[in-house]
Amino acid sequence: MNSEKSTQLLSSADHFSVLLSPTPHGARLARLLATDWMRDRDLPHPTTEAAEHLVAELAANAATHGRLAGRDFRLALLDRDGTLRIEVTDTRGDDLPRHHRPAPDAESGRGLLLVEALADRWGVRLGPVPRKTVWAELDLPPS
Repeated sequence: MNSEKSTQLLSSADHFSVLLSPTPHGARLARLLATDWMRDRDLPHPTTEAAEHLVAELAANAATHGRLAGRDFRLALLDRDGTLRIEVTDTRGDDLPRHHRPAPDAESGRGLLLVEALADRWGVRLGPVPRKTVWAELDLPPS
């Protein structure tokens, strides 16, 4: 069996999906690919800017907290019914996002506060085992 890794891209007019390595490089690539997809769709700048931050945070969380050796995470973007949905799926369904207030001098722990502030809605969906998907939605302005 071939052990080489390949990046799998699925894209259509209203859907984009890619498997990425759970590393800082994979998280950065998730943001760059999402930015290109949104730019191609000509989404409004405020929406694109918020979505870039959401993708960066959710992908960084997948690379940091959802990381298991040899298992990629998936970024999916869906544009339908006036909503941009961002989904990041990793293979650590046992490690759910924790919502807490970090100490003022803490160097990390503010990511979900950022997601909560930027997204119109967000949540977590479990399954299939061992996966979890953290998602965030942005309402798109009427065209």
